[in-house]
Amino acid sequence: MSYYPALLDLAGRLTAVIGGGRVAARKVASLLEAGARVRLVALRLAGETEKLAGNPAVELLLREFQPSDLDGARLVICATDNEDLNRRVAAEAEKRGLFVNVVDVPRLCSFIVPAVVRRGELTLAASTGGASPAAARRLRERLQEEFGPAWGPYLKLMRALRERVTALGRPAEENRPYFFALADSELYAKVAAKDAAAIDRVIAGVLGPGFGLAELGWSAADLEAEP
Repeated sequence: MSYYPALLDLAGRLTAVIGGGRVAARKVASLLEAGARVRLVALRLAGETEKLAGNPAVELLLREFQPSDLDGARLVICATDNEDLNRRVAAEAEKRGLFVNVVDVPRLCSFIVPAVVRRGELTLAASTGGASPAAARRLRERLQEEFGPAWGPYLKLMRALRERVTALGRPAEENRPYFFALADSELYAKVAAKDAAAIDRVIAGVLGPGFGLAELGWSAADLEAEP
């Protein structure tokens, strides 16, 4: 089956998660990371899920699933081992025109969740279309090795430079070669090495004077990757 790849903006939007086990905990954690509001419906919670339920963005309903639990939701995730419940949730979501993911049951899903690697603003997703979650996990591990943590501060710096250049008011066509030159330069390697002097030399070599770290208000701390 062929899927249409997309990245969703769930910030402030409600997602319903049905289930309270460890798998549900992983789903809730990733949704909260994306800024979503979560309505969590479960009869009982695993330890990991209980910790997340205390987040102010989580609305906890400790009871059996009811169709009204999907009211106002933009997305539905069902993470239970109850086949009848899985079918009921999927059917209710479909009736309402909501995208639903029933974990490990592709035939009940209208969307699937890829294996994901995040490095700051960089998001890499790998999917096998449900054919082999194990292979998708191995792909994610390879991506984690190839795209290291330095991609976080590197892209943060690229954004800052882009904003500084576009603020000059030149036509986009005139700026484009500079952006490609930065992407093709050794800037990433210098950021990964946390070599501020070398970073300034690379930037000056592409953009000229007045675009260094100091002019951007950056310090050594800005070159640190997120944990």
